Amino acid sequence: MHHDDFKFEPVRGLPEALPEDEHIIWQGAPNTLRLAKDAYKLNWIIGYFALLAVWRVGVSSADYPLTVAMAHGVPFLIAGAIVTLLLIGLAAVQARSTVYTLTNKRVAMRIGAALTMTLNLPYVCIGNANASVRKSGIGTIAFELIGDDRISYLMTWPHTRPWHFTRTQPAFRAIPDAARVAALFAEAAETRVSTPQVTRMTQPTDAMAAE
Repeated sequence: MHHDDFKFEPVRGLPEALPEDEHIIWQGAPNTLRLAKDAYKLNWIIGYFALLAVWRVGVSSADYPLTVAMAHGVPFLIAGAIVTLLLIGLAAVQARSTVYTLTNKRVAMRIGAALTMTLNLPYVCIGNANASVRKSGIGTIAFELIGDDRISYLMTWPHTRPWHFTRTQPAFRAIPDAARVAALFAEAAETRVSTPQVTRMTQPTDAMAAE
C-alpha cells in the first residue's frame, strides 16, 4: 500500500501554502548515486576494501597457492559490497526525503530522513552562490549567507558545502541539470533583490495631528 510520509504538506516540499505573489520556479532532489559518492565517499570506501582484498591475497600468496590466497581476499570483497549497499541505501533515503525548491522569493530546502526540517532562505539573505557542475550535468549549488544567522552544519549535513563549518553554506547537493538551476537562481535572486521594498507607515489620525 502506498504511503506518503509528507501528505500533510500543503505544498510539496514546503511547510505552508505560498502567498499569492510567490510561485515555484523549480523543484528537485539529489541524485542518489552521486550523493552517495559525494557525501558518503562511496568511491573511497570501495577502493579501501579492494585494497584490503589485494593486500590479503598478497600476504597469503607467500604461504598458500594462488587460488587459496585469492579465496582469502573474498571476505573483504563481501564486506565491501555490504558497506556499499548500505551507503547507497542511506543516500537513497536522504534523496527520497529531500525536496529542494526555488521560488521567485526564496530558496527552500526540506531535508532530513529521521528528523525532517525545512530551511527558508530569502534571496536578500544570500550573498553569493557557488555552483560546481560535472560533465554529466549533475552538480552542487552552495549558498553563502549574510547576516548574523547561523545554521548548524551537523543538523543540515549532507545538504551543505563540505568542510565549511564556521559559516555553514546550505547546498543543493548532487542535483541534475545544475547549470540550468544555477541560472534560474541567479535570475530570480537578481530580480528579487532589485525590486524596491515598500514599507507601509501608519498615518496619524486627525486628533493626533491636532495635538
